Amino acid sequence: MDRDPVPGTAEQVKASIKDAISTLTGDTKAEAEGRVEKSNAEVRSTAASAEGEPESAAKK
Repeated sequence: MDRDPVPGTAEQVKASIKDAISTLTGDTKAEAEGRVEKSNAEVRSTAASAEGEPESAAKK
């Protein structure tokens, strides 16, 4: 059974938390890493959503 119904969702949450904590602590390296991880997770989530759409909907 797939534990993540929308791939990238858990990673997106984890990256958001990492970004927020590093912003509070002033750790710019971890903040940048969190933002990159969040972007990557958003791409995975969008790609997974696009796989389930009919081809005609994807061309819009």
